[in-house]
Amino acid sequence: MSYETAVAQMNALGHELAQAPSHKFDLAHMRVLLAALGHPESRIRTVLVAGTNGKGSTAATLSSILQASGLKTGLYTSPHLVRINERIRLDGKPIADDEFALLHDVVDRTAERLVVEGDLPWHPSFFEMLTAMAFEYFARSHPDVVVLEVGMGGRLDATNVVEPRLSIITDISLDHQKYLGETIAEIAREKAGIIRPGGVVVTLPQLPEANDMIGNTILDRGARAVNAVLYVPPLSPGSGLWPEADGQAQRYAVEVMGKQIVVESPLVGRHQLRNVALAIAAAVELQEQGVTEISPETIARGIRQTRWPGRFQVLPATAENPEYVLDVAHNPAGAWALRSTLSAYQNAADGRDVTVVFGVMRDKAMQEITEILFPIASRVIVTHANNPRSASPEEIRRAAARLGDGVDLEDASDVVAALDRAKKVAGAKGLVVITGSIYIVGEAMRILGVSI
Repeated sequence: MSYETAVAQMNALGHELAQAPSHKFDLAHMRVLLAALGHPESRIRTVLVAGTNGKGSTAATLSSILQASGLKTGLYTSPHLVRINERIRLDGKPIADDEFALLHDVVDRTAERLVVEGDLPWHPSFFEMLTAMAFEYFARSHPDVVVLEVGMGGRLDATNVVEPRLSIITDISLDHQKYLGETIAEIAREKAGIIRPGGVVVTLPQLPEANDMIGNTILDRGARAVNAVLYVPPLSPGSGLWPEADGQAQRYAVEVMGKQIVVESPLVGRHQLRNVALAIAAAVELQEQGVTEISPETIARGIRQTRWPGRFQVLPATAENPEYVLDVAHNPAGAWALRSTLSAYQNAADGRDVTVVFGVMRDKAMQEITEILFPIASRVIVTHANNPRSASPEEIRRAAARLGDGVDLEDASDVVAALDRAKKVAGAKGLVVITGSIYIVGEAMRILGVSI
């Protein structure tokens, strides 16, 4: 089977959110598939990361720390920006096309046999297939540690079949309410489903409803909580530890394992301070569990070397192009984070006009996101990604109707047209912010020739 055929067959399964919830949320079916594969998930040492926002940044930072410590490190994330291979990485490198095709063939043939024999009622979903492929890949590659990002929720997510060395829960907010619940408490219940009886969970204080649910789950399951608050610098200019950021890196001092290090993270914005703190706390916990290769020096180096594209990623201006900022802000919490980070960045850059290129999936909180982001722009070019879930420019306009005539809105037929128009209206000294869906950002990165 060729790589192209494997990807086409995966895409033909449809997006997991388009399926009935009963088809997605059933770990029993995932366990049947993995049993037929020889339980590859049981042959890897894992860290499991759940949350609404920041779980990818946290997973990527922790993975980089482990790799900088000399550990062979696997990383499984979702979704992808440009190519599906990005989701499965070993020591920072995406799975090769031929290995992807081979593992797809193995898992797909196994799934089809299980359906024919009646052990599975239907073929596994896109995410279940990919997760099984990731487990098989890592089991064959023998990494020291694999960092797994939960796809959605936690309790019934396909990744939650592992027995992790520790669990991490990042910030929780409203998203995917159709599947996870209408309240913060209900969503937190799903995220807390990754906490194991007698296990270890790394987290930070957050919204009271989330705190209560996570805390009660920890108590009920006899788990041990690790609070990462020690690694969050004071958010006050008068503290002397105010994080310095230039759009390329964020720098501050923090004490780790009894030694002060300088954190220099390429992930900028106040919200990223929490994600980095969670990664540090997880690394320290792993060291205390016997992963002796981890040290304050390797933690600092790993943070500095983290690569997680599309998260307030700045592309400097050139003779042909304006300055671009690429940021995935696909829910209200992400939109507020972008607005806050952009405000600080704009103040440092003498308040240039902002042109926003925006597109979003129609199952997201479009009205709330547009009301957060659009007022910061001089003009907004609305477009849609090459994805059946992508909202049309007209749907986005309707969502933003309450803003009235206060926002200059233009339509673009696709991302290519949107970028072309943004380049013209922004001019050489303007700032173009490309945001919304990860698919919009991914298409823009491909068009602009940005490496992943």
